[in-house]
Amino acid sequence: MKYGHTFRLAAAAVAVSVALVACGGDSSEELTPPTSAVFSFGVSDAPVTEAAAVVICFSGIELVGNGMQPQRFTLGSDEFTAETNDVCRDETGNVVPNSRGIDLLTLQGANAEALITGASVPAGSYGQLRLDIAEGSYVELLDGSLEPVRVPSNQLRLDGPTLSAGGTFSYTLEFDLRRALVNPVGQPGFLVQPRGLRLVDNSEVGHLEGLVSEGFLLDNQCDVNPADERAAVAAVYLFEGADVALESMSDNRSDNNASDELQLPYASTGVFFVNDATEYRYSIGFVDAGNYTVAITCDLADDPEEVDEILFLEAQNISIEARQQPHQLDF
Repeated sequence: MKYGHTFRLAAAAVAVSVALVACGGDSSEELTPPTSAVFSFGVSDAPVTEAAAVVICFSGIELVGNGMQPQRFTLGSDEFTAETNDVCRDETGNVVPNSRGIDLLTLQGANAEALITGASVPAGSYGQLRLDIAEGSYVELLDGSLEPVRVPSNQLRLDGPTLSAGGTFSYTLEFDLRRALVNPVGQPGFLVQPRGLRLVDNSEVGHLEGLVSEGFLLDNQCDVNPADERAAVAAVYLFEGADVALESMSDNRSDNNASDELQLPYASTGVFFVNDATEYRYSIGFVDAGNYTVAITCDLADDPEEVDEILFLEAQNISIEARQQPHQLDF
C-alpha cells in the first residue's frame, strides 16, 4: 500500500506538470523576454495661409539603423499599411503604383491619417525614419491652378524613434507647412523641406485650438469675412517656454537667418473664418507636452526663405499636457 500510494502521487505530479506546459503556464517560450515592438505611424498638418489643397503622394516608410537591415513598409503591400489610391499620377496621367495621395489640409489640428497600423518590428533605437514620396504631389492654389511639389531625393529623412521591447508605439509626422513648404525663386512649383516637420510620440503630445473674436480682428485692422474661407485672416504662433516677450518672437525664417536675439517658433498656423459657425478658428496639433507662449498677428506674409517683419499683437501662456482633450485658448 505504501508503494502504491507513492506511485499514484508521482503520476499525479507528472500529469499536472504536463497540463501546465500544455496551457503555456511554464513553457520556456513564455519566459523569453519580447524582442519586438508594435509600431504605428501617421501624418497630420498645420496649414499654409492660402491654398485649396496640398496633396502629398506617399509610397513607403523605412526605419533605419538599430544594427540591422532597414525595416521597410511599402504602401498597399500588406495588412499593416494604408491602402493605395488613384490620386497620384505621373506625367503621362497613369496612376503611380504603391502610392497614396493625401490632402494634408484635411488633417488639421488633432486629425491624422495612418500609413502604418500595428506592425511588429524589432525593438531598439532607430537612427532615422525615411518617408518615401512618390511622383504626383501638388499644391492647388485658391484660383484653381495646380503647382507641382518636389521633395529632394524623393525622400524625407528624420531622426528615428526608440521602440522598447514589448511596447506599443504610435507616432505622427506633423507637417508645419508654413515652414516646410517653400516656393524657391527661379524654380518651378513648390519644395517640401524637412525643417518644418516634427516626428512626435502620440503618448507625449497634446493639441491646441481656439477662437479669435471678430472684435479683436477689427480692432487690429485684420481682415474679416473673407471672400474665400480658405484664406487665413490672421496667424497664430507657438513659442517654447512661458512669457516669451513679443519683441523676442521671430517669423518662420530658416535657421541660417536666425538671430541670437530672436526665438524661432515651435509651430504656426492660420486663423480661418468658419461661415456656418460665424467663428474664426485656429488649431495646432501634436504639440510636445510643456509650457508655451501663444501669439497672434495679422501679418500673413511669412516666407521661410526670407526675413519677414511680423508685428505680434498679443500673447498668452499655455501649458500643454499629453493625451488630453484639445486645450482651448481664445483671443
